[in-house]
Amino acid sequence: MGVARFALCKISSSLLPRMHRPSALRQMSVAADLKNSTIFRSQGLIGGQWVAAHDGKTLQVNNPSTGEIIADVPFMGRRETNDAISSAYEALNSWSKLTATERSKCLRKWYDLIMSHKEELGQLITLEQGKPLKEALGEVSYGASFIEFFAEEAKRVYGDIIPATLADRRLFVLKQPVGVVGAITPWNFPLAMITRKVGPALACGCTAVVKPSELTPLTALAAAELALQAGIPPGVLNVVMGNAPDIGDALLASPQVRKITFTGSTAVGKKLMAGAAGTVKRISLELGGNAPCIVFDDADLDVAVKGVLAAKFRNSGQTCVCANRVIVHEGIYEKFAEAFSKAVQNLQVGDGFTEGVVQGPLINEAAVQKVESFLQDALSKGAKVILGGKRHSLGMTFYEPTIVTDVKTDMLLAREEVFGPVAPLLRFITEEEAIRIANDTNAGLAAYIFTSNVQRTWRVSEALEYGLVGVNEGIISTEVAPFGGVKQSGLGREGSKYGIDEYLELKYVCLGDMNRK
Repeated sequence: MGVARFALCKISSSLLPRMHRPSALRQMSVAADLKNSTIFRSQGLIGGQWVAAHDGKTLQVNNPSTGEIIADVPFMGRRETNDAISSAYEALNSWSKLTATERSKCLRKWYDLIMSHKEELGQLITLEQGKPLKEALGEVSYGASFIEFFAEEAKRVYGDIIPATLADRRLFVLKQPVGVVGAITPWNFPLAMITRKVGPALACGCTAVVKPSELTPLTALAAAELALQAGIPPGVLNVVMGNAPDIGDALLASPQVRKITFTGSTAVGKKLMAGAAGTVKRISLELGGNAPCIVFDDADLDVAVKGVLAAKFRNSGQTCVCANRVIVHEGIYEKFAEAFSKAVQNLQVGDGFTEGVVQGPLINEAAVQKVESFLQDALSKGAKVILGGKRHSLGMTFYEPTIVTDVKTDMLLAREEVFGPVAPLLRFITEEEAIRIANDTNAGLAAYIFTSNVQRTWRVSEALEYGLVGVNEGIISTEVAPFGGVKQSGLGREGSKYGIDEYLELKYVCLGDMNRK
């Protein structure tokens, strides 16, 4: 099965940037400085060597704020991926045989290097992904936290002793690394989605082949360079990018790859799940969401507005846990809409290097067109735009922060992820109705509720069919808690003590008495 690849959009002359010239010049200056830094890489990493594609093909990495080409990277495929798999397989035996303490030290050094290069990594994320620099720096800290956490967890992969049923037997349970891991990551968090997978994999003795998004590969390559500097041996971490279907097919077909971990769309996740059956691989999937955000009439309005703002507009609405549906009690609907609008209209849109900007561009033209189609569907069915609702005057892929009222459950805005800065407001009357609306979806990743009633907190949290629930809080992800969904939002968990189990196999050993006659 192939892995769908996001195509780099061709930007028409009508969408050329309208940003102030100092802004564009500033970004060009940042790009030039980064290219001269010790962490900048623009080739793939296989067996500890920085390599081009075998046929010399390349693809462009563009700045979504300006359309400028940042760098050319190799357009790799099946052949390079098989090389990377072989490299990871060869490194597996020696890496897995290291003591947990030795692996822990390597990961800790990697964490230290990421944090010491926080500013450069943040700039690189903003340059190729578009999110504001402050937010990008937050991602660096967040991403690094997984490396730090699993550096510590490496020393806590415990086995077990089972009381035997016979006096001359001893029963043991061992935990061993699953093997070579294929990690496929998205563009919206180009560092954190890698560290969240590679951290636990390396901690327990696995090796990895990482395929970052073709839209944002430079952050992955910089992180891999720091891994080498940290002393992580050649072949333990490999990075390939380019022809996503071919890379995905190679990872799925290889019997040496024993696990696939993927963050992305549900459609692609289903293809990977089907493809993994051929070699019966372990699989972890963190797929799409349709997060409800329920605001009850007893909620603190200021807390609710602040929480929904964070849950909806972070990363320009381009996260799988973004509040996709804001479900508000009828009694406070108008009041909430007014207060929320006042907060949203103060959000400053612009390029990520401009002070005060909290919303950058969408990743590409296809993302903007998706937002426009969802909005048009809602308007044709009776919804109303009370704020925003169109492309931003900055041009390119900038879009106005948008609020839509009178949204119904049959509209695309309520049925599917918009993955953009659009907040649809739905109404409810009873608690039971709110829960029904929230659960009426195939997705089950994240949900949010705002209430001051403790009993309701427990009732609704338990009734929501989601892997994550935030109560009076819009930002809930942390390295110490399990992250993942139910229903068609995925399988498995990332982060926390539970996350490392995704990369371990259980082995039962029955030890008999060798002196028994």
